Order: sequence, then C-alpha cells, then structure tokens
Amino acid sequence: MTRKKKARKVGSEGPAQYSEKSLTKEDIAALARKRKSKRKGLKSGSRHSEGKTAQQRQAQAQRDPRLGSKKPIQLVVEAKPHPKSAEAKKARRLSAEQELEMLENDAQLNVLLDRIENGDSLGAGLQQYVDEKLDRIEVLMKQLGLFEEDEPEAEEAPKKNKRRGDDDLLAEFENFKFDQE
Repeated sequence: MTRKKKARKVGSEGPAQYSEKSLTKEDIAALARKRKSKRKGLKSGSRHSEGKTAQQRQAQAQRDPRLGSKKPIQLVVEAKPHPKSAEAKKARRLSAEQELEMLENDAQLNVLLDRIENGDSLGAGLQQYVDEKLDRIEVLMKQLGLFEEDEPEAEEAPKKNKRRGDDDLLAEFENFKFDQE
C-alpha cells in the first residue's frame, strides 16, 4: 500500500476559525443548574456543621444589640443652644489664646516669613495674607496684654530746657563724681 506524505498545506476549507461567544445570563444560569445537578450527597466537611450554624443564628437573635457598644452615654443632659443662635456662635468662636497659638503655629505663615527674611519678594496675594495674619496677631497680643510697643528712646527721656532752675543745677553738682578722670 502506498503511503501518502502529510502536507502542511491549508486544506480546501481553509484554516480553522474559532469564534468566542459571550455567555448570556441565561447560559450562566443553565451552567450553574447543571453543576448543581451533578453534585450528589451532602457538602464535604463536618457532619455537625449545619446544627452549629442554626444554634449561632438563634444565639445572635437573642443577644442584646446594645451589648458591647462603645458609644459613651451622657449621664447629665446639658441643654445645647440652637445652632443659629448668638450663644452657639460665641461657643464656636475660639478664645484669644487658642487663636493666637494657632496663628503662631501656622506653617504657611512661618514659611512666608522665612522667605521675607531671606529677601525674597512675595506676590500681592501672599503679601496681603502675611499682613492680615500679622495684624491679627498684633490685635490678639494687645487683647491679651502681651504686646509691647517699641517706643523710641528719645521720646522717653524728657527734653532738658536750656534754662534750668537753681535747684536742678545744685542737684546735678551734688551728684557729680569728681573721682572720674
């Protein structure tokens, strides 16, 4: 019998073509039913597992839902002012010390002040921001009594008149130290 050598040529039908078909919901449901019908018997695992789940469900239904709550309970009910009233606005407003501390710890303000000290020029918006914050700090410090105005020394010392009285001259003469050379 003669032997035919296999050829690597494409047949008359052409190369095999595969088409992927997407599964519809109905097909998926049918496959699930088929898998379920193939299985017979009980699930693998402990024989007593089903009884435990029923007992756990029963125990959960009987348990008090408040048990183990971490929410704090107020013993004394305090009357809170209406959110839109003036009292509520006063309560929300920070005290002067807290606001001053917040402004002193403001990271953005500190960075901008460092840039000013280094000689960098800020834009109009940033300069306005810095000025507003520094003015607010000054107002708060005056309010708390921490602000000390820098007074020139010339204004502190009273101006001496050219014409001094006899008493002033005598007091100056008595206080003068002759030991100094």
